Amino acid sequence: MGKNLSLFKRIKIALGLVITTALLVIFTNVQSFAVLTNINLTKLPSYKSDIKVGNREQKTGNIGTSLSLIRRGSEGEVLNVLKSTENRDTISQTPSLPPQNTHPMPSTLAKWQDDTNSGDYFDEIKPTKYGYLIWSQFPVKVYLETLNTGFNSQSQKWINTVSQTVEEWNNYLPLQIVKNPELADIIILRKTPPLKFTPGKKLPRARSAETRYKVYTFDKTLYHRFTILLSPSQTGKYLLAASRHELGHALGIWGHSKDKNDALYFSQVRNPPMISTRDVNTLKKIYQQSTSLGWENKNDSET
Repeated sequence: MGKNLSLFKRIKIALGLVITTALLVIFTNVQSFAVLTNINLTKLPSYKSDIKVGNREQKTGNIGTSLSLIRRGSEGEVLNVLKSTENRDTISQTPSLPPQNTHPMPSTLAKWQDDTNSGDYFDEIKPTKYGYLIWSQFPVKVYLETLNTGFNSQSQKWINTVSQTVEEWNNYLPLQIVKNPELADIIILRKTPPLKFTPGKKLPRARSAETRYKVYTFDKTLYHRFTILLSPSQTGKYLLAASRHELGHALGIWGHSKDKNDALYFSQVRNPPMISTRDVNTLKKIYQQSTSLGWENKNDSET
């Protein structure tokens, strides 16, 4: 009887091992199948960057440049710094640029007259490799990031403040606020700019605003597009000053004034000025200059 029980136990253990092994094999096969079915075989990432404007895809140009506001000192004084970084497109580069030429000025700017002979700071504005950063199609379309997000009192104040600066510059260049970022020429984001690392400095500097642009071609014509970052920490008159200042850059004043009474003064002041006569004089003189932007490159063989 004892021998029969021992034999029964052995058979039971053997059957248990067989069943366990079979279950492990089945489970392993099912798991492998599940892993295989979750693999997403997509195309390798392309180095060519695209910008969608409206229903059209636009290729980016070769350089991105930014003007940024850097916070310094205990008083929170802000200094504007010009920064250039090359973002070369390794697949498609523009072999040549359209010949530079002038565009007709919008009537609002053409009619502007300075009766006070206040002068300008045009000599401080240096052209880029594309010439001056001039808009040729009006109105220039501006997108404010929080237009399509949930509203609260803080975001509403931000929208009201930034919209005010759009209206201010609209007196001189036709501007239009749009709700679709794909249609925008200038995108204004409520976002903290990346930290600025300076050679020889251990700690990076916080920036309260940054403006950058990209150049691209569509139908052989050269275009540009601006992005402005305004730090959420900026409020009140300082947000107003930063937005007014950065929008001035995006409209073509790619440089700074040395006069603290100008909106494009290189450092933020305690009592920020409105758009000055010198600001508008400088803007008008810029729009009298030549540029490759907005012109067709007839020698470009790309389609």
